[in-house]
Amino acid sequence: MSVAIEPSAGPTTGDQARRERIAGVLQGYGAAIVLALLVIVASFSFPTFLTLSNISNIATQSSFPLIVAIGMTFVILTGGIDLSVGSVFALGGVLAAYGSSFGIIGGLALPLLVCGAIGLAQGFLVAYGKMAPFIVTLAGLLAVRGLVLAVTNGGSTTPLIKDKALVALGQGGVFGIHWTVVIAVIGIVLGTVLLTRSRGGQAVLAVGGSESASTFMGLPVARVKFGVYVLSGLCAGLAGALNAAYSSSGVPTVGVGLELSAISAVVIGGTLLVGGRGSLIGTLAGVLLLAVIQNMINQVGSLSSSVQSVVSGVFLAIVVIIQTVLSRTQRL
Repeated sequence: MSVAIEPSAGPTTGDQARRERIAGVLQGYGAAIVLALLVIVASFSFPTFLTLSNISNIATQSSFPLIVAIGMTFVILTGGIDLSVGSVFALGGVLAAYGSSFGIIGGLALPLLVCGAIGLAQGFLVAYGKMAPFIVTLAGLLAVRGLVLAVTNGGSTTPLIKDKALVALGQGGVFGIHWTVVIAVIGIVLGTVLLTRSRGGQAVLAVGGSESASTFMGLPVARVKFGVYVLSGLCAGLAGALNAAYSSSGVPTVGVGLELSAISAVVIGGTLLVGGRGSLIGTLAGVLLLAVIQNMINQVGSLSSSVQSVVSGVFLAIVVIIQTVLSRTQRL
């Protein structure tokens, strides 16, 4: 007598597909969802939160780290890391102040050329020298910070922006929106188009997904990795120059810890630290989420500034854990 063996109970293909879709949505749009919830809570908790001046302040203060985070997103998408952006940001501001003696062109061209060259050097060591990104950019962090101190007499000199047009670029705007915000938004749009609508952007995602498979497919892996570090240097230099224009001076001590904030925003926005998956829209949500948390802490008033670091660190740890679980769910 034959005995029918019942198949073991388990999730159906439909259930698996549904869970994978939900995991993908949460991973890609989780930061935006949390951001929307926080804005709703803050609007009811703090009467001044949704005022035009406060919203403008959040947008303006977010524009500088957002430009840095654009370059960082591309780097992390390839599976790399750039720890030098905080120092490059400070150098960009100092060079913008010195270059402003030659007008707005000099104030923007000098930091872009030098900071782009720093990204070029780091990209060459990572892509063609086969060196670990962590070590290369950590060395860059220390070396560039030392360079900033060297050109400012140990940090005792704060060069001023001499060109009025450059100051207007940092402090002016249109319809109440600072030009720095406009530039950051343009960067997000162009970066998104590059990432999603170009062969280069697809190559970035492919290299981050699997470097060995990309090599077998004939993709220029070294060139892609080289390019993202150049882009990161340019973004950090531009952000530093705009920040100097906003404050009318190149402060040599700015940017300390900015690399960690940028990495946090990118990861919180849904980009995997191992590379291969992420978006600039998610990075935008991550930057705004950290800015809203900081603003809420400031609205409370009785909390010390160190609370933001604690909150950001705990929040980042939670996000990384959630991302790991969601990634495993999608692989299953």
